[in-house]
Amino acid sequence: MKSFQELVNNCLKTVREVFPWDLEEGVDQKASPVLLDIREPYEFDVLHIKGSMNVPRGILELACDYGYDNTIPELVNARNKEVIVICRSGHRSVLAAHTMQIMGYKSVKSLKTGVKGWNDYELPLQNVKGQSVDSDMADDMLISRVKPEQQYPD
Repeated sequence: MKSFQELVNNCLKTVREVFPWDLEEGVDQKASPVLLDIREPYEFDVLHIKGSMNVPRGILELACDYGYDNTIPELVNARNKEVIVICRSGHRSVLAAHTMQIMGYKSVKSLKTGVKGWNDYELPLQNVKGQSVDSDMADDMLISRVKPEQQYPD
């Protein structure tokens, strides 16, 4: 049996990561990458990186292929474009990027440290209405809320 972190570490053997400050530079260029936020819609609606599309991890494979109710043609057609996968902390995005590589995406990377790291670097976030989200407020929303019963037993 493998833990979640072991799965992520396994995928990091083939998945490249990009830091927030490197992505910031790429987003401002003419041929900017496809920003794919795989968090749940309620997470995305509260705060996300401007220009990112939301495709929850649970439907990613369907969104990346034709013939399904969840197909997103822009994403299917991005197989030869640079795609940056984004989540809260940079772990789910590694698993998603790995899956996309298997599905034939040529240049897919994970945002190391995720939206949390983006905010820690004080880069701009917005809500679903396009309004700026204050970085202190974002910190509160992005903090891990692991309950005692969710911790490893002693």
